[in-house]
Amino acid sequence: MTREEKSVAIQQLKDKFSESQFFYITDSSTLTVEQINQFRRLCFERGIEMQVVKNTLAQKALEGIEKNGEYKSVYSALVGPTSILFTQNAKSPAELLDEFRKKNEKPTLKAAYIDSDVYSGDDQIKVLLKLKSKEDLIGEVIMLLQSPISRVIGALQSGGNTIGGLVKTLQERAESKS
Repeated sequence: MTREEKSVAIQQLKDKFSESQFFYITDSSTLTVEQINQFRRLCFERGIEMQVVKNTLAQKALEGIEKNGEYKSVYSALVGPTSILFTQNAKSPAELLDEFRKKNEKPTLKAAYIDSDVYSGDDQIKVLLKLKSKEDLIGEVIMLLQSPISRVIGALQSGGNTIGGLVKTLQERAESKS
């Protein structure tokens, strides 16, 4: 690879890392061509982009966009055969890896970068599977906000019926006395 090709590859990786809030670093070595193709197809179907990268180029790309050392703990995962899964949904690569590994022993998780947190090691897939998506969290917040409001509205409506009944009774008493 010439210097020019390396600088182009680094720039492309910088762009990818900048666009993706979440990425997983995996080892898919020892998979057959058929298994890799199957895994890539599943990635494509779920909106995950898989790239096989050279570790030094990936590290240089991360160093080029790093501001406060947020990627330093990722560098230790950049050893051996490496493929990176770029995604917009933090949980979907973990689900894919878990599902795919029910029939295959790889790809293994080296590290995952999720909102400035780094999850290192293959055992972290279980933790990543428990992450809630942005949509799930928004739904929970809306439900929490709606709950007190619905109680207040319910109380006002039932109170309105009670007040209305009370006014009607008082009005009937006043009419019956006159």
